[in-house]
Amino acid sequence: QVQLVESGGGLGQPGGSLRLSCAASGIIFGLYDMAWYRQAPGKGRELVATITSGGATNYAHSVKGRFTGSRDSAKNTWYLQMNNLKAEDTAVYYCHAYRSLTEGIRTNLYWGLGTQVTVSS
Repeated sequence: QVQLVESGGGLGQPGGSLRLSCAASGIIFGLYDMAWYRQAPGKGRELVATITSGGATNYAHSVKGRFTGSRDSAKNTWYLQMNNLKAEDTAVYYCHAYRSLTEGIRTNLYWGLGTQVTVSS
């Protein structure tokens, strides 16, 4: 059974930091790319960052320089280190794992249930 379990969400202060974790089970971890998405109230789901199966990362403009994606293959876990938090970062954050067959084509799509991040003073 495939499962993505998120942790690390909660309340952060502007300028502060949080680290999100996404622990995967039931997949061959090294074959999967992943993406962090977020969805603010009343808005669509936004791509925040990607981490490829090779460990390469990419970021949305809104978080570049503040957020860092990483992975620990031994723990089958992806991370999102969130620094210099802003109120605009408030959203539900989702872990999404998938296999990239070719450019733009994904299969074996799995999602976490989401974790709330609230940035407020």
